[in-house]
Amino acid sequence: MASTPRSPGAVRSASLVAGSSRRERVLIASCVVLITALAWAYLVHLNRQMSSSIEADSMVATMGMVMNRPWGTREVVVTFGMWAVMMVGMMTATALPVLLLFAAAHARRAERGVPLAVLLFGFGYITVWLGFSACAAVAQWGLHQAALLSSTMATSSPPLAGAILMAAGGYQLTPFKGRCLIQCQSPLGFLLSNWREGASGALQMGLRHGAYCLGCCWALMATALAVGMANVWWMGALTLTAFAEQTLPHGHRLRVPIGFVLIAAGIVRATTFP
Repeated sequence: MASTPRSPGAVRSASLVAGSSRRERVLIASCVVLITALAWAYLVHLNRQMSSSIEADSMVATMGMVMNRPWGTREVVVTFGMWAVMMVGMMTATALPVLLLFAAAHARRAERGVPLAVLLFGFGYITVWLGFSACAAVAQWGLHQAALLSSTMATSSPPLAGAILMAAGGYQLTPFKGRCLIQCQSPLGFLLSNWREGASGALQMGLRHGAYCLGCCWALMATALAVGMANVWWMGALTLTAFAEQTLPHGHRLRVPIGFVLIAAGIVRATTFP
């Protein structure tokens, strides 16, 4: 049986990665796997805590959250921490291809400080998602202030939940989503067109790649406001969706059907009352 032809970009990427040392590739992949595993372990633990909470007030003992009175700085910080860990767990793996290519490019240029450069690139990438986490925490604080937040950290309003899902589905269909997805799907093209020298350059490139990734996936991640952070199955589905869109050879073809699925789910949710 004839093998499926590979695109020139895929061949060049594979060749470049192969040019880096096996030790570097194993180290980078191991770090990504470890960080992702630790974040998901926390998410599963969080899911169990929320699922075992019979009343909203029991969240005080398990998470330091108070659901029956206005939030203070403590509650907002705890919420930010939950979002930050969730984003690290869900989005770190999607950065692995570009991290491997970035390390290989540094190795080929015979530059020193490859581990530091990769670390700075990764830090820039994660910083963007930490910014998103801060915005999401503020959004949940607003829902709580409006008495629209349940003990599972989801909006308690079916119409609002449906609107969030439909908005995320609609964003999937926009050209801007498509342009950001192309940048995420082509890590080699991103590096060739955005290369910067030195440590500050590595940080800038990480921030820029994170910005493209944010433009690609922020709406998907925002659906957690509709379904709740305790829904580990939904978070897992979102993780696989983002990873498939960005890493599969024809992942860009998934964005339209995923958009229609989210719109349909939003319509159902908006018309479902507790």
